[in-house]
Amino acid sequence: MARTSLRRLIALRDFHNQSLLHRAIALRRAAGAIAFVESGLSNRVYRMFISITASRIQVAAKVALLAASIFCRSVDARTESPDDASGGQVSETEAMLPRVEVVAHPLKNPFVSVTDPKTPRQPLPASDGADYLKTVPGFTAIRSGGTNGDAVLRGMFGSRLNLLANGAPTQGACPGRMDAPSSYVAPESYDKVTVIKGPQTVLYGPGASAGTVLFERETPRFDTAGAHVDASVMGATNGRNDENLELAAGNPDVYARVNANKSHAQDYRDGNGQSVPSAWDKWNADIALGMTPDADTKIELDAGTGDGHARYAGRSMDGVRFKRDSVALRFEKQHLNSVIRKIEAQVYYNAFEHRMDNYTLRETPSGSMAMASDVRRRTAGARVAATLDLGDNLQGIAGFDAQSNCLDARSAMGLQSPSGLPWTPSAHMTNYGLFSELTWDASETQRVVAGLRLDRAAATDERTSTRAAMAAMSMPNPTANETRTRVLPGGFIRYEQTARAVPLTWYAGVGHTERFPDYWELFSPSNGPANSANAFAGIEPEKTTQFDIGAHYRNDAVDAWISAYAGYVDDFILFTYGTGANANVSQATNVNAQILGGELGATWRMSVGWKFGMSAAYAWGRNASSGEPLPQIPPLDLRLNADYAWRAWSVGALWRIVAPQRRYAMHEGNVVGQDFGPSAGFGVVSLHAQYDLDKRTQLSIGVDNLFNKAYSEHLNLAGNAGFGYPGGVAVMEPGRTIWGRLRLRM
Repeated sequence: MARTSLRRLIALRDFHNQSLLHRAIALRRAAGAIAFVESGLSNRVYRMFISITASRIQVAAKVALLAASIFCRSVDARTESPDDASGGQVSETEAMLPRVEVVAHPLKNPFVSVTDPKTPRQPLPASDGADYLKTVPGFTAIRSGGTNGDAVLRGMFGSRLNLLANGAPTQGACPGRMDAPSSYVAPESYDKVTVIKGPQTVLYGPGASAGTVLFERETPRFDTAGAHVDASVMGATNGRNDENLELAAGNPDVYARVNANKSHAQDYRDGNGQSVPSAWDKWNADIALGMTPDADTKIELDAGTGDGHARYAGRSMDGVRFKRDSVALRFEKQHLNSVIRKIEAQVYYNAFEHRMDNYTLRETPSGSMAMASDVRRRTAGARVAATLDLGDNLQGIAGFDAQSNCLDARSAMGLQSPSGLPWTPSAHMTNYGLFSELTWDASETQRVVAGLRLDRAAATDERTSTRAAMAAMSMPNPTANETRTRVLPGGFIRYEQTARAVPLTWYAGVGHTERFPDYWELFSPSNGPANSANAFAGIEPEKTTQFDIGAHYRNDAVDAWISAYAGYVDDFILFTYGTGANANVSQATNVNAQILGGELGATWRMSVGWKFGMSAAYAWGRNASSGEPLPQIPPLDLRLNADYAWRAWSVGALWRIVAPQRRYAMHEGNVVGQDFGPSAGFGVVSLHAQYDLDKRTQLSIGVDNLFNKAYSEHLNLAGNAGFGYPGGVAVMEPGRTIWGRLRLRM
């Protein structure tokens, strides 16, 4: 039996020469072989990991067998005569799957980072958008439990960071951001993630003083009738298992694409062996139907849905519903005439419904009352943009965008479900924006890019009652049905130059943006500044002016980049929290702030198969009104990695080193987190390996936190007393985690 199992595993090396059906059968046999290996292991932990991996490969085999039964004819034709990838037919070279990625770097500009979310990354493959973004230099995440953290870029949080999923802004509904916008994003279901750092674009919505994140799907175009499948399964310790499937089929005129994923995990254990409440289960499904009557035209209808639940070690309630429904219609036409290069238009509707309670996923603490609350956000919006050729060296993009957000809530005490109760309006927020960017190629090596944006933002307070600080009961809302409206300008100008003698590109730019307070800043604080009854009446828009500079050097062996920034924020929106019995009482105020920092990274490739890389990120902030540090600023974060590739194999190591953070502002922060003291530094070592079974099939394995380090991040939530945490104790990070991932692309 052992000899037979070994032969089956070895046979996988040549299964790229087999048909799709035979590949699926080979995967099933591999699962059986792994199961046999499992039976000979004495270590219970590793047997469990092998067992999870075997079960995930069995799932992949079933997916492949199903795909084989549907698409066998088209795939066989593709094998006999490889054609261009745009026709749904993938050559052997183009189908080569990438290695594990541990340090992200810009594709072209130091302030723009473009990554492939389908590429395996370390640490453990991401469960949501924030989990993915924290692997990009400059990003961190505020952890609440095991998933649904909140992304932070350069110490800036919330709507200072615009997040768009397939062209539509994604926002949550919970007043405490329990359903952070990134929690509705399944990274592996997208083709590309673009990060634009700083106020260096005006194309993707208002605010965005820290940056813009685009989760994008590319259009599947087919020169002939065909189909492709991209599937992956992942298993790990702590009961983690993910399944992802992308299926696209079409011909030159029409196409359909389905993206589906499921992610599950149990509570993880930290480096001390203590269980951290963090279990989750979530799923998403999206379908796109498109028409491509010619190479220059696309009409696409998208629809999606999803749901899930998550336990939160750092909150008094858990998320028991994360329901998402979305629909969008897109139109794109290129090469209309000599002036209009492209017209693109989009209308969309998103509905996010979130439920939280303190009894479904935990035991209600003694002396506390069971309670549940539903919140909902419905967003409708549109965007129209035209790309113009205004001259031989001058291009422009001009357009209009708009969105309307309606937020509602309902709650119930005891074990009563809120589902039968009516919705109560909380807020209505709108934004209408005009934008334009111009790019002037002054010469072959010099470029000037500039943009302007004008927004009309409005918010209406629809709450009939509110709770002020120190008040035991609700009181009539003095700002009920009041509307605030502001017209806010923004813009930037940037100079870029490419050196002639060396492969070096550098840039310098200055940007200014004015950001209307978001839903959480206007409606979440318990009371507001200047003796106002609530934050809605007193919080002013933020005004950020920032200087950015950076450079990117790239040749055959070295890829190095650096970016830095310095800025001043008028009316920075700061949250201040109480202590003791008033620990949950928050007040929002405006202060002035100074910010600076930067990121750098480099990769060295050697001819013998070695590759070495590093990245570092540093952020600094100061409350200019008080002279104290700004809160929620992450410490210096350094990542070093080494990889070696030989034929179909690759192995690598990642060493993440984080400095202590001694600059903090006690009991100050944002709507999610606050500083509750200094934090210690730490170092974490992780390992990974990868084997390409063929150019379309890839097995990746890894060990995160190899030495089972017990540590916590500076940006964190204090553990909730309902789970036995004393006040002010941070939620610990996962201990040693073993994972495996299989990807199949056909």
